[in-house]
Amino acid sequence: MTLISALANINIKGQFGDYENKDENDLLKISEIKNLLIVQIVQYKNSSLSFEGIDVDGLKLKNEPLTVVFNDNTRIMWNGPKNWLLVSTKKDLKENILNKFKDKDFAITDLSHSRAIIEIEGKETIEVLKKGCPFNFNTLEKNNSINSTYNGIAMTVDKLNDNPNKVRLFALRSFGESFYHSITDASLEFGFKSF
Repeated sequence: MTLISALANINIKGQFGDYENKDENDLLKISEIKNLLIVQIVQYKNSSLSFEGIDVDGLKLKNEPLTVVFNDNTRIMWNGPKNWLLVSTKKDLKENILNKFKDKDFAITDLSHSRAIIEIEGKETIEVLKKGCPFNFNTLEKNNSINSTYNGIAMTVDKLNDNPNKVRLFALRSFGESFYHSITDASLEFGFKSF
């Protein structure tokens, strides 16, 4: 199956909004992230197995709100009680996950083709998010993640860095174009460069 980008028809490269007479380093950078393995891991309520001894790509699951455990290739975000979202550049991890998380205790769902992923970097990133999301982003720290909405579209936010601010936003593929338009419209006043 050939991967067709969720934003292939609308993500136009270039500079947009209030970018004139601004240093290119001061512009927001908006890009679509593609070709990632995205797997949801959910432990069944009636499972008595301890997940703390299981690791994926050298990472152990944590059942703590906002927590992200990570290495250079993989990030595992807490998504809810005994519910995690694994995102990795290593596509071959899927087989490893299926072997470690037995189906009598865990539901494993490959979401790789069902998400649109937008990455925003720049000092005004948080201001863009505040325009459409009710969450208090002043409390979101580096390597935290949340689930919320942006202009009515369900999304997951993964904060990758805080100097400069850098976030990765996940939305359902079916809402990808609307989500992209909402994010880029909110970015126009700051000026942005699309990759």
